Amino acid sequence: MNLEQLQQKLIAAAKTEVLDDRVPYAFEKRITALLSSRVAAQKLDVWVHGLWRAAISCVAITIVCGAFAAFTPATNSNSTDLSQDFENTLLASVDQADQAQ
Repeated sequence: MNLEQLQQKLIAAAKTEVLDDRVPYAFEKRITALLSSRVAAQKLDVWVHGLWRAAISCVAITIVCGAFAAFTPATNSNSTDLSQDFENTLLASVDQADQAQ
């Protein structure tokens, strides 16, 4: 069936339907009362609950990491400072470029 013909038939059938102008007593007041009594979910409620869960898990991870750091025995090795190792690693490519020229 052609969609355009179907649309025309449906519109013609809708136009022949007699409309009822009566509305139940205080219909709009009942609807507005229902809408106002319904608890509307705030847009940020989902985010708030999620962020609280994330905060609790972050605190738990912090406590576990802190306990691990506090109870792990310190090693006395003659290694260089971590910051120096990090800097030497980052600047290694710059030093190689300077030596090539």
